[in-house]
Amino acid sequence: MPHITVKHFPRELTDEQKEALAADICTVLKKHFNSTDESLSVALTPIPKERWKEDVYDKEIAPALETLAKKPGYSM
Repeated sequence: MPHITVKHFPRELTDEQKEALAADICTVLKKHFNSTDESLSVALTPIPKERWKEDVYDKEIAPALETLAKKPGYSM
């Protein structure tokens, strides 16, 4: 394992770009978690900009600010 979900503003990415992004993420995970390709999964989840605060920031980021490995450079 692990499974990674990347939430982001909607962006048009080709299948090739999605695959390249997932491959780059997996490279980092393999390095730091000693994982294998077979044990990794990556989801790309677009979140409309107008829903970001309610769906992501308020529910996931703000409650976990003290434990985030990388904090955002913004607040809402």
